Amino acid sequence: MTEIEVGELTFEFPSDCEATKYDEWKFCLKRFQSIQDGTKAVDIVCVAPDEAWLIEVKDYREHARTKPSEISDEVAAKVRDTLSGLAAASANAEDDDEKEIAKRALIRRCWRVALHLEQAGSAGSGLWPRPMDDAKVLLQLRRKLRSVDAGALVVNIAASVHHVPWAVA
Repeated sequence: MTEIEVGELTFEFPSDCEATKYDEWKFCLKRFQSIQDGTKAVDIVCVAPDEAWLIEVKDYREHARTKPSEISDEVAAKVRDTLSGLAAASANAEDDDEKEIAKRALIRRCWRVALHLEQAGSAGSGLWPRPMDDAKVLLQLRRKLRSVDAGALVVNIAASVHHVPWAVA
């Protein structure tokens, strides 16, 4: 089992998955981000037996989102840049582990995208509504990422998701 911490959240991946904190790769930080005006990166890349997952984590339980852009635009840019980064890393990463994980991710026949979105408030509550509507974010995300994953997911701790290969605490 692999555990990855992103902020206050701990992601647990089964032993048949190879998960890594992509936004902390040496290749990503020291080489790939210097392209143009900088690149974005998802938090976690998970190589499962039949698919590869790009996982972005946003936790707004303590502090509300202040960026003016749509969250779906931000995630789409991170997915685009991460896919480019993985392609470059598969050929040019100096760290052998990063190079091999990138290669294994790229040969998967299926790409999946998940936004793990934690928010204050509760869904459907008139008294304490969530700042962002998960359903609206999901529709925007699927529209923007349909060429990569038309079935992209918006998940959180409270929602029981049976079709992802990880658990979050």
